[in-house]
Amino acid sequence: MSVNKVILLGNVGKDPEIKYFDNDRAVANFSMATTERGYRTANGIDVPEKTEWHNVSCWGGLAKVVEQYVKKGDPLYIEGKIRTRSYDDKNGVKRYITEISVDNLEMLGRRSSGGNQQPAGEYPSNNQQSSPAAPSAPANSFDDSSGEVDDLPF
Repeated sequence: MSVNKVILLGNVGKDPEIKYFDNDRAVANFSMATTERGYRTANGIDVPEKTEWHNVSCWGGLAKVVEQYVKKGDPLYIEGKIRTRSYDDKNGVKRYITEISVDNLEMLGRRSSGGNQQPAGEYPSNNQQSSPAAPSAPANSFDDSSGEVDDLPF
């Protein structure tokens, strides 16, 4: 059996929806957009940019971090697993949902003209942890602040 692990770098599509259960366990659900840049091939063919939308879910302490800090438009780095689940809708039709179940999340910082930045940092899904971890940068951190566009298709 293989595990479908993924890494996504993108922007939150809508404010997270938070639900609490009887035992104070929380889940945060939101959409996230990832975009592959458009480019021009060597023979002059334009390949347009392509945006994919992903359903994302975070549980436990990580959901509480999301509730406090994550908003629509925020850039995130997430690591997780692809999960598919099914349910029967109100008409009895079986529906399937594929989502990313987050193991680790890193907030990359909110870009704003007012100078206010959300606390950037890494937040593992350790359910015992109720407060944010100390900010840390990955070995290959993403920095798209230069504004430069390169010719690479990825």
